[in-house]
Amino acid sequence: MKIALVHEWLDQYAGSERVLEQLIAMYPEADIFTLVDFMSPADRVMLAGRPVTTSFLQKLPFARRKFRNYLALMPIAIEQFALADYDLVISSSHAVAKGVITGPNQVHVSYVHSPMRYAWDLQAQYLQQGGLQRGLKSLYARWLLHRLRLWDMRTANGVDRFVANSRSIAARIHKVYRRDAIVVHPPVDVERFALGEGARDAYLVASRFVPYKRVDLVVEAFRAMPDRRLIVVGAGSEADKIEKLAAGAGNITLRPPVSQAELVTLLQQARAFVFAAEEDFGIGLVEAQACGTPLIAYGRGGARDIAAGTPPTGTSPTGTSPTGVLFDRQDAAAIIDAVNRFEALPTPITPAMCRANAMRFSHATFHTAMRAVVDQALADRHI
Repeated sequence: MKIALVHEWLDQYAGSERVLEQLIAMYPEADIFTLVDFMSPADRVMLAGRPVTTSFLQKLPFARRKFRNYLALMPIAIEQFALADYDLVISSSHAVAKGVITGPNQVHVSYVHSPMRYAWDLQAQYLQQGGLQRGLKSLYARWLLHRLRLWDMRTANGVDRFVANSRSIAARIHKVYRRDAIVVHPPVDVERFALGEGARDAYLVASRFVPYKRVDLVVEAFRAMPDRRLIVVGAGSEADKIEKLAAGAGNITLRPPVSQAELVTLLQQARAFVFAAEEDFGIGLVEAQACGTPLIAYGRGGARDIAAGTPPTGTSPTGTSPTGVLFDRQDAAAIIDAVNRFEALPTPITPAMCRANAMRFSHATFHTAMRAVVDQALADRHI
């Protein structure tokens, strides 16, 4: 059986690339297709030495640094891959990868990290951040995103089986494509993390300082709780804002980005990992749990799948032992309330409980679940 793995682009080793890495481990004989490949030598170890077939975008001017500017050409580029000889096509998609063309005798399983958010529910935010709210450029951007939505809906018909990385993304797939999706959580290298020992006296935030991460809300909340320590690790466009909010607060420590080893140590020593963003999944939450660290997280997106936790209603969304506390509003008051509820839990959350919860997201679990989906899709098409 010939297998093709299709991925949007290779320029860094991030969350979606971790999924591709494990798909390569599962199907080492598969051929890899991607719009562009500018992966650094250090990061491309994930490809296990496999060659990569790229699209015509690879050779366009300035593609190495600005390939995203060719968004209008990406649907055409992804459709040019010659995949007719493959029995099974697995796409890893957060934009256009699911749009590859397959025939009636082929099986296409699409692992969706998210439908292209800038073309759907985040269009207004995308236009605002890009300064595209009015004028001719705004008109062109709106026309392009409209065309992308039409193409995105049409190409959903070419997918035999949708896989979502969280229940939240499964709901978005149903909203956009009117298709059901099987949830298979992304693989996390939980074995790289170990339980911490000793005192856990400070809360921890480790994140990029960008608007949607809402680190400012966490800092604002802990300014109002001077008896509780907070360590904030990160950098980004909102660094000045975060520094001003933390100024004069003796209980808040700001640190620049740290090495992976240092981050693991901080996680192992944290009383809880505080997370105020809405993420499609949130690998960092699982890594915190693997270190035995409870979560205090915004109860939207992947956090609801990860933190087998206690939402505001007091019920567990997964029915398992709670390993965190969720809050339902992105504001400082909700975070303060969540911290208070966390400290008042009748049965304290133990590191062992968190570690056990994290093991649900291991590489082995991903392999088993994903292979079951693919095998069933093949069986349904009698290949």
